[in-house]
Amino acid sequence: MILGPPGSGKGTYASRLRSELGIPAIAAGDILREMAGSETVLGKTVKRYIGKGELVPDSIVIEVFRNRLSRKDCKRGFILDGYPRNIAQARALDRSTKIDAVVLLLVPEWIIVERLSSRRICRNCGEVYNIRFLKPKRDGICDRCGGPFYQRIDDTQEVIRERVAVYERQTQPLIDYYKGRIPFVEFKCEDIDTPPEVAVKEILKGLNQLEPD
Repeated sequence: MILGPPGSGKGTYASRLRSELGIPAIAAGDILREMAGSETVLGKTVKRYIGKGELVPDSIVIEVFRNRLSRKDCKRGFILDGYPRNIAQARALDRSTKIDAVVLLLVPEWIIVERLSSRRICRNCGEVYNIRFLKPKRDGICDRCGGPFYQRIDDTQEVIRERVAVYERQTQPLIDYYKGRIPFVEFKCEDIDTPPEVAVKEILKGLNQLEPD
C-alpha cells in the first residue's frame, strides 16, 4: 500500500514497482473508471455517481476493490495506490486480504506544488509525466503507448494546496490505524530533482529489509 499526498509520486512509483515486482498496481481512480465502463450492475452504479460528479459511496468502492483483488493476477500480490482512503475502507480491506507493508511518502508542500502544476497524464493509458522533471522521449507523446497528454483542471497552485490539506485530514487517521500493526517503509523526498528510479530503489531496499531472513 502506498500512502502519500497528491503529487508525492504514488502513481509514478507504483508503475515502476509494478515492473520491478511483477505484480499489478491498482489505482483507485483507474479501477473506478474501468468499472464504470463495464456493463455490470456494479459498473452502471459507479458510472451513475461519476456522471453526476459525486463521490462513490464507501460501500460501492469497497465492493469494487473486493472484486478487483479477487482476480487471478493478484494471487502473487498487488500494489494499492490511493486505497484505502478512510478507516471504513481500511477495515473492509482487512476482512478481505492481508497487507504486508505500507510505503509512506513524505514530501514537502512546495515540491508537491511544483510537481503537480507541471504534471501531464497520458489520455490513453494514464501514465504520468512531468514537463520539468520526468519528460517523455518525444514532447507530448507517451513513451508507453504513444497517446496524447492532458493536464488535470485541478492542477493549479490554490487547488493543490487545498488538496494537500484534505489529504492530511483524511490520511492521518489511516497512518495511526496501521502504525504498530503493519511495517512501514518511509521515503522522504527533499530534493525536487530526485529521479523516480532513485526513489524506487530506496523503497525496494526498505521493503527487502522487511522480509524475513
